[in-house]
Amino acid sequence: MKIGVFAGSFDPITRGHEDIVLQALPLFDEIIVAIGVNIDKKYAFPLEQRIKWIENTFAEYPKVKIISYEGLTVDLCRKMNARFIIRGLRNTTDFEYESIIAEANKKLNPEVETVFFLSDPTARCISSTVVRDLIKNHADLTGFIPEKAQFYAK
Repeated sequence: MKIGVFAGSFDPITRGHEDIVLQALPLFDEIIVAIGVNIDKKYAFPLEQRIKWIENTFAEYPKVKIISYEGLTVDLCRKMNARFIIRGLRNTTDFEYESIIAEANKKLNPEVETVFFLSDPTARCISSTVVRDLIKNHADLTGFIPEKAQFYAK
């Protein structure tokens, strides 16, 4: 069974995150959207809210599972029998950062491969930071967050 882990804080989930999962769906038997929890980090939205957004976004996709976790993503992969880490790339800066992390993960667990997906061009300018700023300023979120998460962001 091909299991991929797509890890992040999803604070909040964006259309870019949704795009990456939808691109990855045909390649995997199961995709685990893993919300990383770091007790030293301050999040804009509570974990329960982020889980609800993701559940609503992927409700019609039974291959998508949502969990939260602490620690290293590569350790989570071992625990979940996942051999793939799914990452999205918006630009060359993302590539440089993500390739370093992928190499470190490979050293930690040679059985885990990182698979990169290029963001849809319409989503390349979208980040959770941008979306948090839009929410803070009561801007229209259409096109920035998944349609099924719209209700929960208001």
